[in-house]
Amino acid sequence: MTSSVSGRDAARAIDAMRRGWPITVTAADEPPLTVLAIETADAERLARFAPDGRFDVLLSNGRAATLKLANQLDAAVPDRPVVVEHAPWFDMALATALADPQLDLATPLKGPFRTIPVAAPIAAGAALQLARIAGLLPAFVIADGEAAQTVDARAIAAHEDAQALQVAVRARLPVAGAEQAEIVAFRSPESADEHIALVIGTATGEPPLIRLHSECLTGDVLGSLKCDCGPQLHAAIHAIAAAGWGVLLYLRQEGRGIGLVNKLRAYALQDQGFDTVDANVRLGFAIDARDFGVAARMLQLLGQDRVRLLTNNPAKVAGLEAAGIEVIERVPHALPANPHNEHYLATKRDRTGHQL
Repeated sequence: MTSSVSGRDAARAIDAMRRGWPITVTAADEPPLTVLAIETADAERLARFAPDGRFDVLLSNGRAATLKLANQLDAAVPDRPVVVEHAPWFDMALATALADPQLDLATPLKGPFRTIPVAAPIAAGAALQLARIAGLLPAFVIADGEAAQTVDARAIAAHEDAQALQVAVRARLPVAGAEQAEIVAFRSPESADEHIALVIGTATGEPPLIRLHSECLTGDVLGSLKCDCGPQLHAAIHAIAAAGWGVLLYLRQEGRGIGLVNKLRAYALQDQGFDTVDANVRLGFAIDARDFGVAARMLQLLGQDRVRLLTNNPAKVAGLEAAGIEVIERVPHALPANPHNEHYLATKRDRTGHQL
């Protein structure tokens, strides 16, 4: 197959990965990289993909660090993909143990492992990015098997391009705490994610009070006590209404951008004693994979480039300002802890710079 920069190719590659089919990722001046997502593979698929039994394993740097490989030369560069060289004992069970941190305490690994130079670093990084977009563990088998779909690394980058967002529809939506409100939906032809803005009150010409709220099914809908997301959401609506006017941006970036299933995997690791930061890293993800450029694009489409930001997270301020939004004031947004989330809130304060 020929490569393309069409966003549809990224969507097709995501579908193929979820179905357990191999994909090829291409990048300029690099050899093509053909990979099989470990999470959706099995022994039969692996045997078809690598019939001679020889395959390497592609991991993220964070996952490699968990496996004590990051002290080796080829794994020592932050945010760089890591390739673990094939060894005679590699099989599907071993690949799964390398990929899935939930098995770390139960499955003794059969090392030693050796990392090797990454022949196609741009393509490998794009494959790991695509796994995150797909909500899969960022871990692959590398072999010379035939791919079901070919995708260019540029198409994967375009899939998350905030500038492709456009307003899809607007409608009046009175909500609890803010009866005078309008909902605005945004979507992109490149991505299935649909982001929402709740515009509360009437514009006064002054910079609006803004809240960036990342989707949290467990907190927003189910009332989870492990986080403070649900209370923050409802308190933000009331605060914006009390201010007279503003915008709540509801970003479809569940689990700090790693997706619902991977967030629940992080919860399972927290049950083993890891905090939220270490859990994300053990899974192979960044501590925070959200793109606040999405929020900036939504504000620009709403005609707002100067805002007051309701947040305890300096990264949100920096993210908006880097994307061209002037934050004239950071307004604190702290709520009381409960016995289930006090450690989580302390981790946000001590390890991710939240000003609680």
